[in-house]
Amino acid sequence: MRRALSLSTLILGWTASAVAQLISIRTVPISQAHQFDLFPSLGMAMGGVSIALSDSLLDPFTNPAKAARLGGARFFGSPVVYSVSSGAGGGRTLPLGALAKAGTWFGGISIAAQEVDLSRRPDFGPLPLAEPACPACDQETLDFTADDRSHANAYAFAMLGKTFPEAGLSVGASVFWAGLHAIDGVDLLYPGSARLRQRGHATDVRLGITKEWAGARSLSVLVLHDQFATTHDVTYLDQFWDPGNQQFAFRPRLEPNQDQTNTWGLHAEYQQPLPSAGWRVGWVATSNLMSHPKLPNYEIQNIPRDPGNSSAFNLGAGISKTHEGSTFGVDVVYEPIWSHTWADAAAPVETRLGRTIPTGGKTIENRFRFSNALLRMGFGQDLGFAGATRVVGLRLGLVVRSINYSLVQQDNVQVSTRRLEEGWLEWAPTWGLSLRFPGWEVRYRGSVTHGTGRPGVASGAQFATAESTRSTILVAPSGPLTLDPVRVMTHQLSVSLPLR
Repeated sequence: MRRALSLSTLILGWTASAVAQLISIRTVPISQAHQFDLFPSLGMAMGGVSIALSDSLLDPFTNPAKAARLGGARFFGSPVVYSVSSGAGGGRTLPLGALAKAGTWFGGISIAAQEVDLSRRPDFGPLPLAEPACPACDQETLDFTADDRSHANAYAFAMLGKTFPEAGLSVGASVFWAGLHAIDGVDLLYPGSARLRQRGHATDVRLGITKEWAGARSLSVLVLHDQFATTHDVTYLDQFWDPGNQQFAFRPRLEPNQDQTNTWGLHAEYQQPLPSAGWRVGWVATSNLMSHPKLPNYEIQNIPRDPGNSSAFNLGAGISKTHEGSTFGVDVVYEPIWSHTWADAAAPVETRLGRTIPTGGKTIENRFRFSNALLRMGFGQDLGFAGATRVVGLRLGLVVRSINYSLVQQDNVQVSTRRLEEGWLEWAPTWGLSLRFPGWEVRYRGSVTHGTGRPGVASGAQFATAESTRSTILVAPSGPLTLDPVRVMTHQLSVSLPLR
């Protein structure tokens, strides 16, 4: 049995283009954040540069207090399409929303419908099925040939806040809810299964405060609580010899797996201008404390999952320059992360040295230490024409992420220790084009992510040693990572209109 533990949490999409208030933890290079890219953004086309640059489109969704900077009520739509090469998945999202400000009050709402295409799976033709191996398996409804590759998700967002002009303060609160029936890449964690049904939800509650001083200085603080809970109902087909019919038959078996993570987060960012005209500098700091009550029993690992906890931090600095329609920015972020996961004994277990681990004792312990780095840079140019009533904008950017971690795995049954060090580099060029009129604007942005992969399947019943996924995924690999490389292409078209 390969002894390893994994944990999986959802990184909510609106943090994708900012230095994340929810920090992603990954031990394998699989990308999922594109699925949760729901809202319009100025900075994403410039590599997501955000520490020393404000993003008037995205900022209200990352920190609700920043919606106080709204110039007026606006309606927006920002459809997104993404695809993963080699037929490894894709999806389409249609978000619609509105932001408004009246006096010292401001608020906003948004809803989104999404369809996710799962990865290509082996086709199961007509099979001789025996009686189900579990009461929840209904033999008559197990039509594997009709299993849908596409599943729908739904999202909703609401925000409300108030400004206090005399004090230069704004306060805002927001809530985000997601009804989930498909998360990209999860189906690849059960490569020996015949069917996978996902269901669950995520809830994210945020309270933000922004302080503005004279001289264009600002400080923003955000407190958040995120809950993620999904269930994976996995159906397997167990082969056996049927002596009555003198042939091999298959018996369906249903295995439910729960994936739960609770996160408390604190995020602070500061911006101020430099003495040189057009230059700004900024700093950010983030802390995430995570608990993992339930972790899935992925087929690619095939061992029970038990609790764990993580502490994740980031520290970053950025600088930007604006001059005559030109914008340039660079962000540098360092992310130290510590995680501890373990397996609990379901019954007393005797160790190799003759000692007994009681029920509930730790049989396996994994201690991870990450040292990640992130570089984002981007350039933009606005070109006015037709009497400056119309403006065309061009954007280019690059994101480079380095992930490195060490694992110390203690096997308390065999009384042994295993050490592993892994690392990889991901990079994504970004680009964008905008057309802005006095009353409305339309923007396109695209990106392609390199350096990620999908797990493969080896011959027979053994699976490749690459344990999977992206977003926040923490797996203790049993050997060197071997993933099939893929590219993730993302396109978004956003339109913003005044409501009056």
